Amino acid sequence: MKSIIQTPTNNLHNSIEFYKKLDFKVLSENSPTLVSDGKAFIEINPDRFARAGLKLFKSSWAKEVMQLEKLTHVTHFENTYILSSPSGTWVYLVEGDSPINDQPQEKSFGITGNFQGLSLETTDIERSVHFWQIFGFTKTMGNIEQGWITLAIEDGMGISLMKPLCCPHLFFNPSMTYFNGKDNKTIIEKIRQTKIPITEEITHFNKEGIVDNIIIRDPGGYGFFIFSD
Repeated sequence: MKSIIQTPTNNLHNSIEFYKKLDFKVLSENSPTLVSDGKAFIEINPDRFARAGLKLFKSSWAKEVMQLEKLTHVTHFENTYILSSPSGTWVYLVEGDSPINDQPQEKSFGITGNFQGLSLETTDIERSVHFWQIFGFTKTMGNIEQGWITLAIEDGMGISLMKPLCCPHLFFNPSMTYFNGKDNKTIIEKIRQTKIPITEEITHFNKEGIVDNIIIRDPGGYGFFIFSD
């Protein structure tokens, strides 16, 4: 099974330029348009019915769909099943091969730093964990009792789930998460130099009131958490 992040766009050129400013590599410009920072693989989809979410690729999803239909409505369209996670994130189950042949690298090369998967805020963390486990996601960090848990699949894609009232900042479901430790302030300055608008400057975790975490969004509205965790 392989995964691709899907982000919509109303202007393909603007979205490609956004990712180029962040030093993402353009893998394919047309049908599909694909970009990557070495770890995150993203399809920029100009289709007016495209929604921000996650695409999962496998030869058959019949077994999983039988379980998922007990939790939520599943729409079948051509070779794809479309459904929504308990947090409202769209999931596309594609029966077939992924258009990406590249293997994820150990380190991201984009200026956003170290990609750590997707973050989702959920009002029902137990149900959310069960939902993602159906696809083969397994626990890697945290636990439900702590209010956050991270799950991952074999290609390295991670899903971090947060309970309500856990994150004191704007939250866009879904958001890509980058954890950069002590390097985050330097990375924030590099992002400022690109002139990409910063959606939120976060000082909550800094005793001196310094901006050490930021949130940006791509033209399709996909969130980017650029954090120092």
